[in-house]
Amino acid sequence: MEELKQAILSGQIKPGEKLPSENELSARYQISRHTVRKALSILINEGYIEAEHGRGTFCSQRMGHLKNSRNVAVVTTYISDYIFPRLIQGMDKVLTENGYSIILKNTANSRTKEEKVLEDILTKDIEGLIIEPSKSQIFCRHTNLYGMLDEYEIPYVFIQGVYSQMLDKPHILMDDCKGGYMVTKHLLDYGHKKILGIFKADDSQGRERHKGYVKALQEAGIAYDPDMVVWFHTEDRKTKPGMIMELLLKQKKEIDGIVCYNDQIALEVIYCLQKNGVQVPTDISVTGYDNSVIGEGMGGLTTITHPQEKLGEMAAELLLEKIRKIPEEKSKIPRLIEPELIVRGSTRNRNQK
Repeated sequence: MEELKQAILSGQIKPGEKLPSENELSARYQISRHTVRKALSILINEGYIEAEHGRGTFCSQRMGHLKNSRNVAVVTTYISDYIFPRLIQGMDKVLTENGYSIILKNTANSRTKEEKVLEDILTKDIEGLIIEPSKSQIFCRHTNLYGMLDEYEIPYVFIQGVYSQMLDKPHILMDDCKGGYMVTKHLLDYGHKKILGIFKADDSQGRERHKGYVKALQEAGIAYDPDMVVWFHTEDRKTKPGMIMELLLKQKKEIDGIVCYNDQIALEVIYCLQKNGVQVPTDISVTGYDNSVIGEGMGGLTTITHPQEKLGEMAAELLLEKIRKIPEEKSKIPRLIEPELIVRGSTRNRNQK
């Protein structure tokens, strides 16, 4: 079943082409006709092939991608929480105004699920794709599926990250290095010297924000200390930052400021500090990233703007340019979004008595 699927996805078996008979497949793979029938049944249910009574099975015509459906696939790591509803809202606004409908998928930031989602999308009649890559810092092993989108002339736009092998593909990113630099410099300007950094290891945003953190420390003449950096992954994002924070507090690690990967992590860190009797910002200042709604409570979180709805609109507009084959030199969509610092109550100026 998997081999036939790959042959269809790679174009080796073309839309409308007849597949080998059950007997031929049974002989080729040395399995029973019953097993062959089960494999073909799965491919029929998934839309890869169609059975015609008395004639056999054929590669689905849907694999031809007629590209007149007015459908656009949108794939994000998550859908219903944090910044994602507003991000999707921005895309939907632009695409709806231009007569397109969204096929919405999510990957839960799983590479395996992204691969399955792309395989499914390749069976759909879509005109374009907007995708937030899963774990964008890790080498992508399913570039063949993106290659098939290229082969079918289905344009796609990456948002919030891009795989290192695909930097030449259309993408819109935040200037995360500059954002990481700005929050770290803010703490330095406020007189902080012992600044802990908490970053995500498996996406390019985490790498870039860490890069900005390092740059600000170097400019201030503070030596980089790897023991003052905590790395976490998608799978342990809900547990590791808080657990490491508890451990550092027990070790009485000298910390006066914390730069967090995003607002979600910052709020978890603040909760952990307060639970252990540490006051924010009196004892330790904390910064977030993304300017999410969750960061507006408790006196407010110092953070970096993330124009969620605007980014969604920009991604949709860039995809429409690609669908309409507008040359790159005539594009009106910026590819890098400038960050802005928002100072709220989670940071304290230690220079003031």
